[in-house]
Amino acid sequence: MKILGRLALLFVVLPILELMLLIEMGRYIGSLPTLGIVVLTGVTGAWLARTEGLRVFFRFQEELVSGRLPGQAMLDGVCVLVGGAFLLTPGVITDFLGFSLLLPFTRRWIQSRMRDSLERQVAAGRVHVASSYGAGFDTRRGGLEQEIEAREAKMDPSKGIVIEPEGYNCS
Repeated sequence: MKILGRLALLFVVLPILELMLLIEMGRYIGSLPTLGIVVLTGVTGAWLARTEGLRVFFRFQEELVSGRLPGQAMLDGVCVLVGGAFLLTPGVITDFLGFSLLLPFTRRWIQSRMRDSLERQVAAGRVHVASSYGAGFDTRRGGLEQEIEAREAKMDPSKGIVIEPEGYNCS
């Protein structure tokens, strides 16, 4: 799915679905209980996002102090941030997604699925990876393993990795 389709799904289709679900909930259980559920999930989500955010922050600090790059803590931090934003958005679908990203056991499952998807896209050549100082490589060319090994030998481990979407030109 192209980026424009994903944005349309996120900003047009999802709010319409959320509104339809909230209207149906209001018809079934009443408008005040529906409003109460929306407020309760917002408050609970904010509390959970704060709690998980602090836990992730402290883990991030521990990994830095021990001399490790905080990769998992950074990924957890992004998930907590997105999950908190989803929970502050009124709706049933966004609440489900938000709680899924905030709870550690479901967050790990979602992260593993995302990691597997990214690995498949890199292997298929749809995502290109380049180091932050411009030493990129194209997964569609021959000799990929030798090119990767040569560039890894020159890479400074303190530099990050940049994931580039397909069609991005490094030069």
